[in-house]
Amino acid sequence: EVSKSIASSGKPAGIAYVTATSPLSLVRVQERETGFFEDLELLLERVVPAGVAARERLVHALLGSRTEQVPFSEGCLCAGQWQRIMLFSLDAEHRNDWSLTLLG
Repeated sequence: EVSKSIASSGKPAGIAYVTATSPLSLVRVQERETGFFEDLELLLERVVPAGVAARERLVHALLGSRTEQVPFSEGCLCAGQWQRIMLFSLDAEHRNDWSLTLLG
């Protein structure tokens, strides 16, 4: 969806700011592979166990801001072959809410 928005924007080059609009969601650029999700779940469980009060907020703080900046050129994202822009939701409901700001 981000790639389509950039292609139709008419902007030839710049930076795309992709932001999760939900307070407990965040955006990351990452290679989409099964091992990544399993490793991340194990790491987060060790750092902030499931029974900890306000776990979602603590995990969110560890993972950082809700925005990713991705350069684009000639109307296309400048990302690695296997990289994807992923939206993570840290609460019980998966939210597909994000916004896009293009500078360029």
